Amino acid sequence: MAYVVVPELFTATEVERLRTVVEQVHAEVVAAAESGETDVTVWPDGHRLEKVRGTTIHWEPGLTGKAVRSLSPVSQLHPALEELWDEPRLTGPMSSLIGAPAGRFVAKLNFKRAGVGSEFAWHQDFPYWYCCAGPAAYDIATAIVLLDDNTVANGAMTLIPGSPAEGPVRRDPQDPTGLLVDPRAVDASRAVVVEAPAGSVLMFPGLMVHRSAPNRSASDRRSLLYCFQPAGRPEFSALTYDPERLADLP
Repeated sequence: MAYVVVPELFTATEVERLRTVVEQVHAEVVAAAESGETDVTVWPDGHRLEKVRGTTIHWEPGLTGKAVRSLSPVSQLHPALEELWDEPRLTGPMSSLIGAPAGRFVAKLNFKRAGVGSEFAWHQDFPYWYCCAGPAAYDIATAIVLLDDNTVANGAMTLIPGSPAEGPVRRDPQDPTGLLVDPRAVDASRAVVVEAPAGSVLMFPGLMVHRSAPNRSASDRRSLLYCFQPAGRPEFSALTYDPERLADLP
Protein backbone atom coordinates (compact mmCIF):
# COMPACT_ATOMS: atom_id res chain seq x y z
CA MET A 1 0.00 0.00 0.00
CA ALA A 2 1.76 3.15 -1.21
CA TYR A 3 -0.74 5.60 0.25
CA VAL A 4 -4.35 5.70 1.35
CA VAL A 5 -6.88 8.45 1.93
CA VAL A 6 -9.77 7.73 4.30
CA PRO A 7 -12.40 10.46 3.79
CA GLU A 8 -13.94 11.97 6.93
CA LEU A 9 -12.55 9.32 9.28
CA PHE A 10 -13.15 11.76 12.14
CA THR A 11 -16.55 13.37 12.69
CA ALA A 12 -17.21 17.11 12.48
CA THR A 13 -17.54 17.21 16.27
CA GLU A 14 -14.19 15.47 16.75
CA VAL A 15 -12.50 17.77 14.26
CA GLU A 16 -13.88 20.89 15.93
CA ARG A 17 -12.56 19.70 19.29
CA LEU A 18 -9.12 19.06 17.81
CA ARG A 19 -9.09 22.50 16.18
CA THR A 20 -9.81 24.07 19.57
CA VAL A 21 -7.05 21.99 21.17
CA VAL A 22 -4.40 22.83 18.58
CA GLU A 23 -5.15 26.54 18.79
CA GLN A 24 -4.89 26.35 22.58
CA VAL A 25 -1.56 24.54 22.32
CA HIS A 26 -0.37 27.07 19.74
CA ALA A 27 -1.25 30.01 21.98
CA GLU A 28 0.45 28.50 25.03
CA VAL A 29 3.66 27.63 23.19
CA VAL A 30 3.94 31.00 21.43
CA ALA A 31 3.34 32.80 24.74
CA ALA A 32 6.14 30.78 26.33
CA ALA A 33 8.44 31.62 23.42
CA GLU A 34 7.64 35.31 23.70
CA SER A 35 8.54 35.20 27.39
CA GLY A 36 12.05 34.12 26.44
CA GLU A 37 11.97 30.45 27.47
CA THR A 38 13.70 29.30 24.28
CA ASP A 39 16.78 27.71 22.79
CA VAL A 40 17.21 29.02 19.23
CA THR A 41 18.64 27.15 16.24
CA VAL A 42 19.00 28.55 12.71
CA TRP A 43 19.25 25.94 9.95
CA PRO A 44 21.64 26.35 6.99
CA ASP A 45 18.70 27.41 4.81
CA GLY A 46 17.87 30.27 7.21
CA HIS A 47 14.85 28.66 8.86
CA ARG A 48 14.54 29.57 12.53
CA LEU A 49 13.64 26.97 15.16
CA GLU A 50 13.02 27.60 18.86
CA LYS A 51 12.81 24.92 21.53
CA VAL A 52 10.30 25.68 24.26
CA ARG A 53 8.39 23.54 26.76
CA GLY A 54 9.43 20.25 25.20
CA THR A 55 8.54 21.16 21.63
CA THR A 56 10.25 22.96 18.76
CA ILE A 57 8.63 25.87 16.96
CA HIS A 58 9.50 26.10 13.29
CA TRP A 59 8.67 29.66 12.27
CA GLU A 60 7.51 30.54 8.78
CA PRO A 61 10.55 31.89 6.91
CA GLY A 62 10.78 35.31 5.36
CA LEU A 63 7.88 37.02 7.14
CA THR A 64 7.92 40.47 8.73
CA GLY A 65 5.80 39.15 11.58
CA LYS A 66 5.95 35.71 13.19
CA ALA A 67 3.76 32.79 12.13
CA VAL A 68 4.23 29.19 13.25
CA ARG A 69 4.92 26.67 10.51
CA SER A 70 5.03 23.62 12.77
CA LEU A 71 5.35 22.30 16.31
CA SER A 72 7.15 19.03 17.02
CA PRO A 73 6.82 16.92 19.11
CA VAL A 74 3.30 17.87 20.07
CA SER A 75 1.24 15.00 21.49
CA GLN A 76 2.56 15.50 25.02
CA LEU A 77 1.14 19.02 25.10
CA HIS A 78 -2.52 18.00 25.49
CA PRO A 79 -4.38 14.81 26.49
CA ALA A 80 -6.57 14.92 23.37
CA LEU A 81 -3.43 14.76 21.21
CA GLU A 82 -1.93 11.98 23.34
CA GLU A 83 -5.10 9.89 22.90
CA LEU A 84 -4.68 9.75 19.14
CA TRP A 85 -1.68 7.44 19.49
CA ASP A 86 -4.06 4.68 20.61
CA GLU A 87 -6.92 5.51 18.24
CA PRO A 88 -7.85 2.25 16.42
CA ARG A 89 -8.89 4.18 13.33
CA LEU A 90 -5.22 5.16 13.01
CA THR A 91 -3.33 2.23 14.51
CA GLY A 92 -5.20 -0.42 12.49
CA PRO A 93 -4.39 0.82 8.99
CA MET A 94 -0.95 2.06 10.05
CA SER A 95 -0.09 -1.43 11.32
CA SER A 96 -1.04 -2.74 7.89
CA LEU A 97 1.06 -0.07 6.19
CA ILE A 98 4.24 -0.80 8.16
CA GLY A 99 3.65 -4.55 8.38
CA ALA A 100 3.87 -4.74 12.18
CA PRO A 101 1.95 -3.58 15.26
CA ALA A 102 2.17 0.21 15.18
CA GLY A 103 4.16 2.02 17.84
CA ARG A 104 5.02 5.67 18.36
CA PHE A 105 7.78 7.60 16.66
CA VAL A 106 6.81 11.30 16.82
CA ALA A 107 3.76 13.56 16.41
CA LYS A 108 3.80 16.95 14.75
CA LEU A 109 1.38 19.83 14.20
CA ASN A 110 1.59 21.65 10.85
CA PHE A 111 0.11 25.05 10.10
CA LYS A 112 -0.44 26.68 6.73
CA ARG A 113 -2.01 29.91 7.85
CA ALA A 114 -4.24 31.80 5.44
CA GLY A 115 -2.19 33.81 2.98
CA VAL A 116 1.19 33.14 4.63
CA GLY A 117 1.59 29.36 4.79
CA SER A 118 4.69 28.65 2.74
CA GLU A 119 5.44 25.94 0.23
CA PHE A 120 7.40 22.81 1.08
CA ALA A 121 9.56 21.64 -1.83
CA TRP A 122 9.76 18.05 -3.08
CA HIS A 123 11.10 15.79 -0.35
CA GLN A 124 10.88 12.45 1.37
CA ASP A 125 10.54 12.24 5.15
CA PHE A 126 12.97 9.33 5.04
CA PRO A 127 16.33 11.20 5.00
CA TYR A 128 15.43 13.16 8.14
CA TRP A 129 14.28 10.00 9.93
CA TYR A 130 17.41 8.20 8.70
CA CYS A 131 19.61 10.82 10.36
CA CYS A 132 17.90 9.87 13.62
CA ALA A 133 17.04 6.18 13.36
CA GLY A 134 19.40 4.82 10.71
CA PRO A 135 18.06 1.86 8.67
CA ALA A 136 15.04 1.61 11.00
CA ALA A 137 13.74 4.69 9.17
CA TYR A 138 12.61 2.43 6.33
CA ASP A 139 9.75 1.27 8.58
CA ILE A 140 8.40 4.71 9.59
CA ALA A 141 5.13 5.94 8.09
CA THR A 142 2.84 8.91 8.71
CA ALA A 143 -0.88 9.39 9.28
CA ILE A 144 -2.02 12.97 8.63
CA VAL A 145 -5.28 14.05 10.25
CA LEU A 146 -6.70 16.92 8.19
CA LEU A 147 -8.27 19.54 10.45
CA ASP A 148 -9.47 21.72 7.57
CA ASP A 149 -10.66 21.06 4.03
CA ASN A 150 -7.60 20.48 1.85
CA THR A 151 -7.76 22.12 -1.57
CA VAL A 152 -5.44 23.23 -4.35
CA ALA A 153 -5.94 26.83 -3.19
CA ASN A 154 -4.75 26.23 0.37
CA GLY A 155 -1.73 24.11 -0.53
CA ALA A 156 -3.00 20.54 -0.35
CA MET A 157 -0.39 17.77 -0.37
CA THR A 158 0.93 16.59 -3.73
CA LEU A 159 2.28 13.03 -3.94
CA ILE A 160 4.18 10.97 -6.49
CA PRO A 161 2.36 7.60 -6.40
CA GLY A 162 4.72 4.64 -6.65
CA SER A 163 7.73 6.60 -5.44
CA PRO A 164 8.17 4.59 -2.20
CA ALA A 165 8.98 1.50 -4.26
CA GLU A 166 11.86 3.40 -5.86
CA GLY A 167 13.67 3.90 -2.56
CA PRO A 168 15.64 6.98 -1.48
CA VAL A 169 15.66 9.55 -4.29
CA ARG A 170 18.67 11.64 -5.27
CA ARG A 171 18.79 14.75 -3.11
CA ASP A 172 19.07 18.34 -4.28
CA PRO A 173 22.74 19.42 -4.39
CA GLN A 174 21.59 23.05 -4.06
CA ASP A 175 19.77 22.41 -0.76
CA PRO A 176 21.98 23.41 2.20
CA THR A 177 20.12 21.05 4.57
CA GLY A 178 20.78 18.03 2.36
CA LEU A 179 17.22 16.82 2.90
CA LEU A 180 15.22 17.92 -0.15
CA VAL A 181 14.77 15.83 -3.28
CA ASP A 182 16.49 16.97 -6.47
CA PRO A 183 13.52 18.35 -8.48
CA ARG A 184 15.17 17.02 -11.64
CA ALA A 185 14.67 13.51 -10.25
CA VAL A 186 10.90 13.95 -9.89
CA ASP A 187 8.49 12.93 -12.64
CA ALA A 188 5.89 15.62 -11.96
CA SER A 189 3.60 14.16 -14.63
CA ARG A 190 2.76 11.42 -12.11
CA ALA A 191 1.81 13.89 -9.37
CA VAL A 192 -1.52 13.65 -7.58
CA VAL A 193 -2.96 16.48 -5.45
CA VAL A 194 -4.80 15.08 -2.44
CA GLU A 195 -7.91 17.20 -1.99
CA ALA A 196 -10.05 15.97 0.90
CA PRO A 197 -12.51 17.33 3.47
CA ALA A 198 -11.69 18.06 7.09
CA GLY A 199 -11.62 14.91 9.21
CA SER A 200 -10.03 12.83 6.46
CA VAL A 201 -6.74 11.01 7.03
CA LEU A 202 -3.88 10.61 4.55
CA MET A 203 -1.40 7.80 5.24
CA PHE A 204 1.88 7.11 3.46
CA PRO A 205 5.39 5.69 4.09
CA GLY A 206 8.48 7.79 4.69
CA LEU A 207 9.79 7.13 1.17
CA MET A 208 6.83 8.88 -0.45
CA VAL A 209 8.00 11.85 -2.57
CA HIS A 210 5.69 14.76 -1.78
CA ARG A 211 5.40 18.52 -1.62
CA SER A 212 2.86 21.18 -0.69
CA ALA A 213 2.14 24.53 -2.31
CA PRO A 214 1.71 27.85 -0.48
CA ASN A 215 -1.65 28.66 1.08
CA ARG A 216 -3.03 31.44 -1.12
CA SER A 217 -6.54 31.14 0.29
CA ALA A 218 -8.38 33.06 3.02
CA SER A 219 -8.62 29.95 5.23
CA ASP A 220 -6.10 28.14 7.43
CA ARG A 221 -4.96 24.60 6.67
CA ARG A 222 -3.98 22.73 9.83
CA SER A 223 -2.84 19.11 10.10
CA LEU A 224 -1.81 16.66 12.81
CA LEU A 225 0.91 14.23 11.71
CA TYR A 226 1.41 10.99 13.64
CA CYS A 227 4.51 9.08 12.60
CA PHE A 228 4.35 5.39 13.47
CA GLN A 229 6.97 2.64 13.50
CA PRO A 230 7.01 -1.01 14.62
CA ALA A 231 6.19 -1.12 18.33
CA GLY A 232 9.07 -1.42 20.79
CA ARG A 233 11.59 0.75 18.97
CA PRO A 234 13.07 3.98 20.41
CA GLU A 235 10.96 7.07 19.84
CA PHE A 236 12.29 10.17 18.12
CA SER A 237 12.85 11.93 21.48
CA ALA A 238 15.34 9.21 22.50
CA LEU A 239 17.43 9.54 19.34
CA THR A 240 20.12 11.98 18.20
CA TYR A 241 20.06 13.71 14.83
CA ASP A 242 23.32 12.98 12.97
CA PRO A 243 23.55 14.71 9.55
CA GLU A 244 26.68 12.71 8.70
CA ARG A 245 24.40 9.73 8.07
CA LEU A 246 23.21 11.46 4.88
CA ALA A 247 26.48 10.30 3.30
CA ASP A 248 24.92 6.80 3.20
CA LEU A 249 22.12 7.97 0.91
CA PRO A 250 21.92 8.97 -2.78
